[in-house]
Amino acid sequence: MQREHFEPDHLAFGAAVRAFLDKSVVPHYLEWERAGIAPREMYTEAGRSGFLGMQIPAEYGGGGTDDFRFNQVLGEQVAAAGTTGAGLGLTLHNDICLPYFLAYCTEEQRRRWLPGIASGELITAIAMTEPGTGSDLSGIRTGARRDGDEYVVNGSKTFITNGINADLVVTAVRTGEDPHQGLSLLVLERGMPGFERGRNLDKIGLHSQDTAELSFTDVRVPAANLLGAEGDGFAQLTAKLPQERTSIAIAALGEARAAFTETLAYVTDRKAFGTSVSSFQNTKFALAEMITEIDIAQVWVDRCVQHLNAGDLSTADASKAKYWCTELQGRVVDRCLQLHGGYGYMTEYPIARRFVDARITRIYGGTSEIMKSVISRSLGL
Repeated sequence: MQREHFEPDHLAFGAAVRAFLDKSVVPHYLEWERAGIAPREMYTEAGRSGFLGMQIPAEYGGGGTDDFRFNQVLGEQVAAAGTTGAGLGLTLHNDICLPYFLAYCTEEQRRRWLPGIASGELITAIAMTEPGTGSDLSGIRTGARRDGDEYVVNGSKTFITNGINADLVVTAVRTGEDPHQGLSLLVLERGMPGFERGRNLDKIGLHSQDTAELSFTDVRVPAANLLGAEGDGFAQLTAKLPQERTSIAIAALGEARAAFTETLAYVTDRKAFGTSVSSFQNTKFALAEMITEIDIAQVWVDRCVQHLNAGDLSTADASKAKYWCTELQGRVVDRCLQLHGGYGYMTEYPIARRFVDARITRIYGGTSEIMKSVISRSLGL
């Protein structure tokens, strides 16, 4: 069945993204994987090429489009190129962090931050998770005490994607006692005294994506860095969850499709018992099952993007996409590795990296268990 989701502009954008990845990311990717971080130059080159801040108005240096299909194209191309670790920094910057700046910035904040976000000179991150507090936003303990025209921030965050590279960190802080009404969003900036980054965390996958612990000791943050109104943090965070979860679903499904495509080529070329591995019934059935699930999931994800563009994507529907596509990714990469045999366990083969990279998608952005809880609540349960 032909996919009719994209228009010519999206396809042209996708070709340009892939050319950028092939030229500027793929040749260096394994080096960045070993280093545990992608260089800042990747962001500035992406910015110069028009691959950052597509939704930022043109007057601030962005692409000036509200069409999330451009974000979807970028996520799919990152997966197809096998550059998910470093590429996650780009999709986090565009899909997950940027919406907070677009929705809640004052005009002064827009002028101060948006041009740098679009150019890649200001790399963004979002800091919610704390040691001992994962999916439960009401458990956030990092505090921000108002002191005149500043907030004094104390606490810590962990598992922060872009944590080493980030210049602007949208930070969930507690400004009141109420579990929900007491949360606010402050933007902490690189170089603020008392804002320290811990080690670049050693993960089992996504090695080229810097992930850090952050600590705040009497960090004085101007009140002018508050996003929206004090106490609105919980509502702000939950309002942006549908886009975040759709972005994760796009990436997970893109990874599943890329793993399938690479495996189809491998089993076609690989010989065993004097014949192509693809000629075995088990291989045929496994591939038939995988591509069926991938193609069916693609229809749902594309519909979610359409509803996101229309402004009416529900949290439950986005959660269905995130839950299903990340679980599907896990099943597909596991079966694809099995079809590679012993070579699938060798890190020189892309399927090995896809296998370890895949495990986190069922955890970050809300675990599969949380997704099921959200979906069940939409049923009145």
